[in-house]
Amino acid sequence: MDDGRNGTVKQIICIKWGTKFGPEFVNRLHAMVARNITPPFRLYCFTDDGAGLHPDIAVRPLPEFEYQAPVNTKGKWPKSRLWGDLGDVQGVVLFLDLDVIVTGSLDDFFAFGDPDDTVLGLNPNTPFEKMGQTSVYRMRVGKLKPLQDIFRADPQAAADKFRYEQRFVTRNAPGGVKFWPKGWLAHFRMHCVPNFPLNYFREAQVPAGTRIVIFPGDLNPPDAILGRWSEKDRHRAPLDHLRAAFDGRRRESLSKHLRHYLRPVGWVGALWRE
Repeated sequence: MDDGRNGTVKQIICIKWGTKFGPEFVNRLHAMVARNITPPFRLYCFTDDGAGLHPDIAVRPLPEFEYQAPVNTKGKWPKSRLWGDLGDVQGVVLFLDLDVIVTGSLDDFFAFGDPDDTVLGLNPNTPFEKMGQTSVYRMRVGKLKPLQDIFRADPQAAADKFRYEQRFVTRNAPGGVKFWPKGWLAHFRMHCVPNFPLNYFREAQVPAGTRIVIFPGDLNPPDAILGRWSEKDRHRAPLDHLRAAFDGRRRESLSKHLRHYLRPVGWVGALWRE
């Protein structure tokens, strides 16, 4: 059975639905993986539209979604499609969000712990809760299927109770979850962007030892390259951004506006490429 160890195929999966992410996100993810992994490996993309994907990417249909995804609660609940049967994809898989940046070797993500472990990132927003973060997680295919059964019974109730799909996984995964070693993952906004006021003078940096930079929230790699906090914003020169804090042009509180300044990030553009 493939588990990415002892020369077996390292299996990476991702999911793309709707129109938020184009094929370039998957193609660049594949290229970043290829540059940072010891072969053999294969990237599987579960999607409703495989147009434009690199021929080396294994395209698979989205698994059946037998329940209505919650509409009144935040969270990437459609990712629950991957918790059950994945067709011909079996064994151990490493899931990656489409908007991550790979900055180091991925080999240890397959060697860490036991192949049967469900391994998540530790969410830095809730350090005392020890909630998992599912931008980068490893599982044995089918092990999380009982979560689909819980969710199917009343999706909105589960979403209301746990709020986020990653909390639901953390609290309900059979056998519990483990977390990646500290420092393997970096949260772009929290770990890479300098704190105010240094964000006006210094470009975001990758912390030493980081293997993957994750981009939870609205700020994605294209925004980092352009130097904006989200696609709703545009990059401003530092002084203009400061002026906007006081002349009526800001969209949020003063403190958030001051913190939400980002200089264009060159290394994101250098790494996020085919």
